[in-house]
Amino acid sequence: MTNFHIRPGAEVAAALRAGRPVVALESTIVSHGLPRPDNLRVAREIEQAVRDAGAVPATIGMIGGELVVGLDDTELTRLATADGVSKLSVRDLAVAAATGADGATTVAATSAVAAAAGIGVFATGGLGGVHREAAQSFDESADLITLARTPIAVVCAGVKSILDVGATLERLETLGVAVVGYRTRRFPGFYLTDAGFDLDWSVDSPEQVADVLAARARQGVHGGGLIVANPLPVDEQLDPELHDRTLAEGLALLARDGVTGKAVTPFLLSHFHSATEGASLAVNVRIILRNADLAGRIAVAAARRDSA
Repeated sequence: MTNFHIRPGAEVAAALRAGRPVVALESTIVSHGLPRPDNLRVAREIEQAVRDAGAVPATIGMIGGELVVGLDDTELTRLATADGVSKLSVRDLAVAAATGADGATTVAATSAVAAAAGIGVFATGGLGGVHREAAQSFDESADLITLARTPIAVVCAGVKSILDVGATLERLETLGVAVVGYRTRRFPGFYLTDAGFDLDWSVDSPEQVADVLAARARQGVHGGGLIVANPLPVDEQLDPELHDRTLAEGLALLARDGVTGKAVTPFLLSHFHSATEGASLAVNVRIILRNADLAGRIAVAAARRDSA
């Protein structure tokens, strides 16, 4: 009989049993978000950033229909180098398992699987959200509704700047997802330090994020995720003028080519990579490495608090 359960990797299983800090990582960035051969190198660097912060990395993906929480290097290499790796959101997990697929988990799927495995902290680059022209297309990422019902802290650089950032923040408020800025009261814009929107709350340290998580657990009030918005320093962001010009060009190409649905984000990200001659890719890598480091430190603080 085929086994459809969630399998923790050996290191992750041992860490969870011992109450050691663990950070979930997505695999879509490995298989779909970064070009080969850089994707495998960067995936290993992301895991190392978590380790350097004192936590255990748990990259999540599907191998031959089995969900793995904590891919080993052979499995990570398989998702980074194989053709035909499926992009899995929450809705796809059961079908992909039943058909024996290899798959990379999105933010939504990674969040859901991590929470089911008992992991409370997740690092990613940028969230999905409400797409531009969503009033006509109803195009909204599954990340939002999943975070509304999944108790996990997600460290990110805001939402991808190719989206409707204001509408996304409105949806997060409606869905009851808390958003705090890390040492900022302004919401970051992924490639950009500031997306142009204020935040109600900010936190100043990993320990303070751990306090928020502990307070939520003590209150016992049902809630979803906590978004920790971690902006790039101004001197590390993509040049704003280059960003705005590239985005306008990309949106025009979308309309010309009739690209819709889940193809929009990879299309625009690919356009950014080529049009900026790799500058956006370098920024993307800086984002996820910084978020992995912060998530690791939050997980350490939370584990220390739980054991006190």
